[in-house]
Amino acid sequence: MPFVFENKYQTKTIDFANPKAVKALNTALLFKDYNITFWEFPDTNLCPPIPGRVDYIHHVADLLKSSKITNDIHVLDIGTGASCIYPILGNAEYNWRFVATDIDKNSLKFAQKIIDKNNLNDAIILRHQKEVSQVFKGVLNTEDAFSVSICNPPFYKSEAEALDATSSKLKGLKKGDKSVIRNFSGTQNELWYKGGEKAFIHNYLYESSLYKNQCIWFTTLVSKKDLVKGIYMSLKKLGATDIKTITMGQGNKISRIVAWSYK
Repeated sequence: MPFVFENKYQTKTIDFANPKAVKALNTALLFKDYNITFWEFPDTNLCPPIPGRVDYIHHVADLLKSSKITNDIHVLDIGTGASCIYPILGNAEYNWRFVATDIDKNSLKFAQKIIDKNNLNDAIILRHQKEVSQVFKGVLNTEDAFSVSICNPPFYKSEAEALDATSSKLKGLKKGDKSVIRNFSGTQNELWYKGGEKAFIHNYLYESSLYKNQCIWFTTLVSKKDLVKGIYMSLKKLGATDIKTITMGQGNKISRIVAWSYK
C-alpha cells in the first residue's frame, strides 16, 4: 500500500493532499463496500469522496420512502462525470435504475467503461447533453418518467475562484507549496460554471418547471447556505407545491439538499 503511512500519533493514514492517494482510498472503499471491481478515469477528473456521495443517496432514499415511492425507482443524474459515482452507488445500495447525463463526451466515455466493466448496462444509461446552458432540454424524451433527479452542481464562477478554494484547502492541510495547487482533481466542466452555483441552480429550477410532469421529486446539493432563501422564492414563483431542505453533515463540513415537487 504505497500511500499509507504512520503519522506522529502512530495512526495509519494517507496524505489527503495527494489526489492519487485519495483516489486509491475511494477505489478501495468502492470495492470493499459496494462490490465495484473497476473504477478508472483520468487523474485530471474530479475524484468524489465516497462517504459524502453515498450520504446524498441515502437522504434521497429517505425522501422517496416518506413519499411512499418504494418500487421501480428511476433516477436522473445530472452531470454524472467520468466517475459515474451516483449511479453506481444508487444501484449498489438500492438497485435503482439511472439515466445519467453530462456535457463532456470524454467523461461519458470513461463512465461507460465503468458501467461495462461492472456489468451495469441494464441499470445505467448515459446521455450526452450537447448544450452547456441546458439541463433537461435535449436529453429527456417525452416518454421519460423519473422518481427523482439528483445533481451536484459546479460550485465556482471561474477557474480563479476554484484555485482560491484549493489554496485554502491546501493551507488547511498544512501544504504551503503552490506547485501542488493544481494536483487537486477536477476539470472545468466539473468545477466551474458561468455565474457559479447560483446561476446553475436557478437554471435547473426554471427547467424543472418545464418538465414537472416527468419527475416526481427534483433535488440538488447546495453548498452555500445563503442561496437557499432565493431558491425557495424562485420555486414558489414557479409553482412548486412541496419544498424541503435536508441537512447533510460530513465531519466538519455542513451542506444541504434542496428538494422540490410540483405534484
